[in-house]
Amino acid sequence: MALKIRLARGGSKKRPFYSVVVADSRMPRDGRFIEKIGTYDPRLPRDNEARLKIDGAKAAEWIQKGAQPTDRVARFLSQITLEGADAPVYAWTHGNNPKKGEPGEKAKERIEEKKEKEAARKEAEAEAKAAAKEAKKAAAEAAATAEAEPESAAEAATDADAEA
Repeated sequence: MALKIRLARGGSKKRPFYSVVVADSRMPRDGRFIEKIGTYDPRLPRDNEARLKIDGAKAAEWIQKGAQPTDRVARFLSQITLEGADAPVYAWTHGNNPKKGEPGEKAKERIEEKKEKEAARKEAEAEAKAAAKEAKKAAAEAAATAEAEPESAAEAATDADAEA
């Protein structure tokens, strides 16, 4: 029989109150339990002593018998030390799951598509700027040749008048 030290929810809607219980892991959360070893009231301020009351001796006894605390209860038990002991009732360590914050497959595909669209947009923007620059240069050259032609035409006309 796998034993768990866990929270069993009580209280009314939107007013949670939890009992810290030792129960068979196959039983429902708020179902049958073996022993109640404490209470937890999350509505009270963190510095209030009545927020968390756990009998540390009973918890240590159940842990020695093989009961495994859930993450939340393990965090609570790591803050409790018994009289005459330097270590807490249970040594809880923060879990490390580096893949937890990693995006899923679909999100990765969307990010890749976004990068491709951004690269295509920048490329099209650069081509448009280059085309505009070429058009401006061509317009400036056309204007310069247009200015040069009337002068040469006028000179040719004056030369023709002078010869005649």
